[in-house]
Amino acid sequence: MERLVRIAMGDSGQCRIVANFLLAWWNAAAYGGFDLTDMWAVDVAIAEDMIAVLAHLVDCRCYPDSLGYGSHFQTIAKLWR
Repeated sequence: MERLVRIAMGDSGQCRIVANFLLAWWNAAAYGGFDLTDMWAVDVAIAEDMIAVLAHLVDCRCYPDSLGYGSHFQTIAKLWR
């Protein structure tokens, strides 16, 4: 998760995809959904991190701000929306 947040705060195409993924989790209605085929355009290690977050969501059923990432996600939203 930490690595995905750092990546999403960058400015490359992969950063945009990671930001879209994270923002869709935070609030898909406000920030848009996520096209799963976009994962084909990121490095395998990044895609694996995204899959790990998805697997974690099955267990935790929580939003990123409840995990202490609220300010990070606000920054990501300002950068990409």
